[in-house]
Amino acid sequence: MPTVVVAGAVANKHRAGGSIWVRMSWAEALRDAGFDVVFVEEIAPGSCVDAAGAPAPVETSANLAVFARTMQDFGFAGSAALVCPADGAVHGMDRAALFARAQDAALLVNLGGHLRWPPLLRRLRRRAFVDLDPGYTQIWHAEGRDVGVAGHHGHFTVGLNVGRRGCPLPTSGVRWLPIRQPVALDRWPVAAGDAPPRFTTVASWRGAFGPPSWRGRTYGVKAHQFRRFADVPRMVDAEFEVALDIHAADAADARRLRNGGWSVVDPAAVATTDGFRGYVQRSGAELSPAQGVYVETASGWFSDRTVRYLACGRPALVQDTGLGDALPVGEGLLTFRDAQEAAAGARAVVADPARHAAAARRIAEEHFAGPRAIAPLLEALGVAP
Repeated sequence: MPTVVVAGAVANKHRAGGSIWVRMSWAEALRDAGFDVVFVEEIAPGSCVDAAGAPAPVETSANLAVFARTMQDFGFAGSAALVCPADGAVHGMDRAALFARAQDAALLVNLGGHLRWPPLLRRLRRRAFVDLDPGYTQIWHAEGRDVGVAGHHGHFTVGLNVGRRGCPLPTSGVRWLPIRQPVALDRWPVAAGDAPPRFTTVASWRGAFGPPSWRGRTYGVKAHQFRRFADVPRMVDAEFEVALDIHAADAADARRLRNGGWSVVDPAAVATTDGFRGYVQRSGAELSPAQGVYVETASGWFSDRTVRYLACGRPALVQDTGLGDALPVGEGLLTFRDAQEAAAGARAVVADPARHAAAARRIAEEHFAGPRAIAPLLEALGVAP
C-alpha cells in the first residue's frame, strides 16, 4: 500500500473545529482511496499555549493535546507527527520512522503549502500544493511573498475558476487545477432537520488576513459582505443564527446583525470537531455570505463548511462566487447575489425543505465524496493506490 503524506494545520487551529475538519478530511479521503496516510504538521514554539491561552512549552500545550486527540479520533495515532523546525523535535512519531516513511512516500499533499521543513520536505519526491485560500494565495505569490507555492509538481485550488476567463486573479505562470473539498460521508450522516428549517452558519468576522489588493483594487473580507445581508432574516419567516468569531471592537456590527434578526452565538460552540459537527447537524439549512475576494474575483471558491451541510442533508444557500459552471445550483444548493435573492432562496427552502434536503445530500455524494473528490489530483500526478 503506497504512502501519502498529508501536511496541514491542526495544532495551529486547535480552537477551530471546522478548520480541523478541513485537514482531516483530506487525510481520510486518501486513506479511503487506498493509501497509507501519514499526517504531518509544523508548529512554532511561540504559537503554543495552554488551555487558558497563556504561552506554554510544546510538550504541555493545548496545541499538542488537541493534535494527539484528533489523530486518535480519526484513526491516525502512530502515523502522525507534530514537528518543531526551530529545534527539530518531533512529537507523535519517532523522527527516524517519520523520515523513512517520507522517503518511501508516493506523494505529499501539502495543504496551503504548510510543510516547509527542509529535512522532511527534501525526502518527499513528489509534491502537490493545495490552495485553500484562493485570491490570497495568488495575489501574495504574484507580489513575491513566499507562500510555499514553489517546489511542487502540481498546483490545485478550491477556487474552481482560478486561471479561467472572467477570474482576474494573477496566476504568475502557475497552472492552477480545480479541486473539490472531500468529505467522509459516513462521518456526516443525514439526520432529521428542523421544520421549518433554521438557517445557520459559522463565520469569522474579519478572518486572519487583511483585505488583499491587486493592480489598484482592494478586495473585501467577510465583514464587508456580511453587512449587506444583515437584514435578510427580517424578510423571511424563519430563524437565522451565526456562530460568530467577532472582536469586541466590532460590537456595532454584532448589534446590527441582531437588529436584523440574526441570533449571534459564541464561536466556542464550534471550537472542537464534535462541537462543529453537532452544530451543523442541529441546523436546518445554511445561509452564508462569502469573503469579498472570493465573490469579487468570481473565483469559484466553495466552502468546506458548506460541504458538511450538504453531506448532512442540509440545504445550503450561499453567496455566488461564480459556481454556476462547476456545480449544480438551484436545488439543495442555491446561490444569491443580493439580499433579495438571498431572501427568495431562503423562502424556497422553507417552502419545500424535504426536496432541498434530499438534493443537498445527493450533491455531496456526487461531487464531494472523498475518493471521488480527490481523484483529479491523483490522476494529474500519476499516483495510484
